[in-house]
Amino acid sequence: MIEREQIEMDVVFVGAGPANLAAALWLKKKIAEHDEFIEKGFKQGNKIGEIEIGIVEKGPFVGAHILSGAVMDPIAIRELMPDFLEQGCPVDTVVTEDAAWYLTENRSINAPIVPPPLKNKGKYIISLSKMCEWLAEKCEEEGINIFPEFPASEVLYDGNDRVIGIRTGDKGIDKEGHPKDNFEPGVDLLAKVTVLGEGSRGSLAKQLMARLGLMEGKEPQVFSIGVKELWEVPAGNFEEGKVVHTLGFPSDTQTYGGGWIYGMKNNVISIGYVTGLDYKDPLIDPHAEFQKFKTHPKIAEILRGGKMIKYGAKTINAGGYWTMPKLYSDGVLLVGDTASFLNGQRIKGIHTAMKSGMLAAETIVDALAHDDFSSKHLKHYSEKVNMSWIYDELYPVRNFHAAFQQGRWPALINTGLQFLTGGLAWGAMPKEHHIAGHLRMEELNGNFKHDAKKGLGPNDHLKSDRYRNVAFDKQLTFDKITDVFHAGVAHNEDQPSHLRILDPEVCATKCAEEYGNPCQRFCPAAVYEMEDNSTTGRKEIKVNFSNCVHCKTCDIADPYQIINWVTPEGGGGPNYKGM
Repeated sequence: MIEREQIEMDVVFVGAGPANLAAALWLKKKIAEHDEFIEKGFKQGNKIGEIEIGIVEKGPFVGAHILSGAVMDPIAIRELMPDFLEQGCPVDTVVTEDAAWYLTENRSINAPIVPPPLKNKGKYIISLSKMCEWLAEKCEEEGINIFPEFPASEVLYDGNDRVIGIRTGDKGIDKEGHPKDNFEPGVDLLAKVTVLGEGSRGSLAKQLMARLGLMEGKEPQVFSIGVKELWEVPAGNFEEGKVVHTLGFPSDTQTYGGGWIYGMKNNVISIGYVTGLDYKDPLIDPHAEFQKFKTHPKIAEILRGGKMIKYGAKTINAGGYWTMPKLYSDGVLLVGDTASFLNGQRIKGIHTAMKSGMLAAETIVDALAHDDFSSKHLKHYSEKVNMSWIYDELYPVRNFHAAFQQGRWPALINTGLQFLTGGLAWGAMPKEHHIAGHLRMEELNGNFKHDAKKGLGPNDHLKSDRYRNVAFDKQLTFDKITDVFHAGVAHNEDQPSHLRILDPEVCATKCAEEYGNPCQRFCPAAVYEMEDNSTTGRKEIKVNFSNCVHCKTCDIADPYQIINWVTPEGGGGPNYKGM
């Protein structure tokens, strides 16, 4: 039995993303305001006083694992900190021009009218990594404890499913699961309220939702993956402050997808491509989709003479309002992308994440004042969300992503009508609007013949018509290993794999035959490989976990749901500083 240190705190936030950092700052502010009211004689519960707040973060520093496009709507940060610019918020540049391009294989059509949801003029192009690093500094100035390199590995409960805190991961365990000389057991952080803001497909949130039934009566969460590079390009190739969103090439009409190009300072551009992880074709490779996107003449011209400087990939919780879990239970709240707060129509979630955190903070103040951390008090969080501008923004786009599960052209008609009718679903929408992505993947068919015994290699799909013309020249287009290098990924290889294959036999047999082992393709970091086994005479799964960029795609897209992503030893993963 391992003896673990127990640290008692009042509130523990899991994940140092925009939702939790904003929540921690707002919590300090609102406690001070509450106590001032009490001192003036207003009856709003008891005085709270100083409390212990902790934020645990699995990365080596705040921002290390944070990745987004990103154009930020400043509505939430203006509420949090009206003078955010004067305080040094690291916005990169102001959006000065919007464009929407429809791409065919060789042509681009510039939309004469930019769709209203994609109008960003006056908003801010940012590095979300830098933004979170800055917010963390503000938290520390307020006396909020931040613990980097402390991945939360387990939710702690009392005997009645009330959440009482989290356990951080053990350190110093070798790949066989044995303690090394530097072994340090994880710590139990006990809290009155635990806030899960782990981002898309949070590992603790996944456990919590299953145990407490938080998705009962909800539609399944659906996800996309954004694959991104930062480029330095010659002056004049792309204007600072210009924001372009694309539709069409290279996605097929049954696959949700689109690109972005954002002009930043010093001739740096953020460029990337989003692929819905509810695609049907098992041979789709989101990384290859992005590389193919860059070969379009219009895109290649922008990048000509430039240099790729950083790479990353992250999943996006795209389903929105209908796919939100129950946001609270005894002792716990869910915020940000963990809880489906992204506006899929606008492709924005930073502002809604921050606002959700701030509303969670207000709920916690009330719970502290009444010394009641049960669902009875914490349910007010859900009420606050539905009374806020989050509801006003997300409810009218509640059917947006589901429309694209019917194909691009019906979706464009459907979403146009949604925009005019306050979000009503039109056309042949299924009764259950959102279908989980892994259930939509279709089995291999005659379009690509393969020998089930030999299996499909990680690059065999590139021989298909879809990617036949994508050659990784390492100037414009890059293979996964090269891109992983530019993500600054580092894991100690002498530790248990944080990518748990629950039944490897399925990989070698059923999945190889039915889907051709799509993990080799949907992973943007070349983690999964089917390797020849001379003893069995077949290909078997090999997991190169040290390549992992923590995007969670495998946990989401595996058609058998037998890949379980758990937190690795603290500090491991990508380095997205500045992304």
